[in-house]
Amino acid sequence: QVQLVESGGGLVQAGDSLRLSCAASGSGFSAFTMGWYRQAPGKQRELVARITSADTTTYADSVKGRFTISRDRLKNTLHLQMNSLQSEDTAVYYCNAVDGLTTKDYWGQGTQVTVSS
Repeated sequence: QVQLVESGGGLVQAGDSLRLSCAASGSGFSAFTMGWYRQAPGKQRELVARITSADTTTYADSVKGRFTISRDRLKNTLHLQMNSLQSEDTAVYYCNAVDGLTTKDYWGQGTQVTVSS
């Protein structure tokens, strides 16, 4: 059973930084595409950043140059370094993992990020 547990959210001021982490339990994550999504109140969930099994990264235009996604294969952990946070970044952030073989995807419970202006 795959489980994803996010941590690192909180309340910060505009311009501050936060680092989100997603601890994955199970096996085979090196072959997974993993990503961070976010959902603000009244809005649809959107992709923030994604990293493939080949370590190819994709970012939403709104976070390019400010956020960095990375993965620690030894610890089965996904990170999202968020710099120069803006009030528009306020949302619940979710960790996602997609099995490259079965295409089944998994979600964490989410962690709240609130940026005050």
